[in-house]
Amino acid sequence: MEPFAALILPPAHPLNIHFRPPPLGQHCPLAEERASGSVESSCLSEMAVPSTDIFKLGFIGAGNMAESIARGVAKSGVLPPPSIRTAHRRPERRLVFESFGVRILETNSQVVDESDIIVLSVKPQAAKQVLSDLKPFLSDEKLLVSIAAGIKLRDLQDWSGQRRIIRVMPNTPSAVGQAASVMCAGEMATEKDEERVASLFRAIGKVWTADEKYFDAVTGLSGSGPAYVYLAIEALADGGVAAGLPRDLALSLASQTVLGAATMVNQTGKHPGQLKDAVTSPAGTTIAGIHELEKGAYRATLMNAVVAATKRCRELSQS
Repeated sequence: MEPFAALILPPAHPLNIHFRPPPLGQHCPLAEERASGSVESSCLSEMAVPSTDIFKLGFIGAGNMAESIARGVAKSGVLPPPSIRTAHRRPERRLVFESFGVRILETNSQVVDESDIIVLSVKPQAAKQVLSDLKPFLSDEKLLVSIAAGIKLRDLQDWSGQRRIIRVMPNTPSAVGQAASVMCAGEMATEKDEERVASLFRAIGKVWTADEKYFDAVTGLSGSGPAYVYLAIEALADGGVAAGLPRDLALSLASQTVLGAATMVNQTGKHPGQLKDAVTSPAGTTIAGIHELEKGAYRATLMNAVVAATKRCRELSQS
């Protein structure tokens, strides 16, 4: 079985199964099984809905990713803006969060003290020091959620003293509500903890659960993947210019084409190869272009990029 096959598919697809995962342990096993074997990942419901479960959400680190999550949570109605808080020394970052109703506190310790769920959204190299500083203020009554890339659950637990932890790997399209986020729960996280965290990240895109052993590969694919796609869009646009199109038209066509193709994959449930074949007429223009891509090892190069990024993430997490 492909470990990250989406499990929410259109009614016409023969695998139209929606798994709702039970409480997960440290390695996030899913109890649901198919006849062919165990399910190693699951796409959770992708629609963010206003919640009657109001809790206090705090961000340690008020950077761009924290802003995207906070905006999405507030805009979707998952939480009212006054239930969200953060702290930052720079006035311009404070103003950004204040502009959509987030409470600004003076210190990170105050954020922890006044929050039920604390999102660690600092740079990975700062995570150990920040968690060590906050350790006296954390308790089992609070849930720690880390979006710091490459920091494993065991390290988060050692540095913070916390056992209620959920690790999440979102990506930068969270800024436009199209994130791909993968989450894994620590040993003491409850089913309610998971439901709450899933609701937060559904506000900025789609959410999957997966075993932590996949997280380096998740980083290599969805974490770094937007950069690969931006390169592809730029190259397509350059090709259009080389073929005689005006630059602005070429870029608009390239970006919309990538968006449309991705939407086709997501909404039809068809394999990308099947969709590719539907565009590729015998002796036509598309097969001529694909032939050139294959000469340049297009698919192998993308595969190698994901593997290289995964390897680098593994090296960074070990160091």
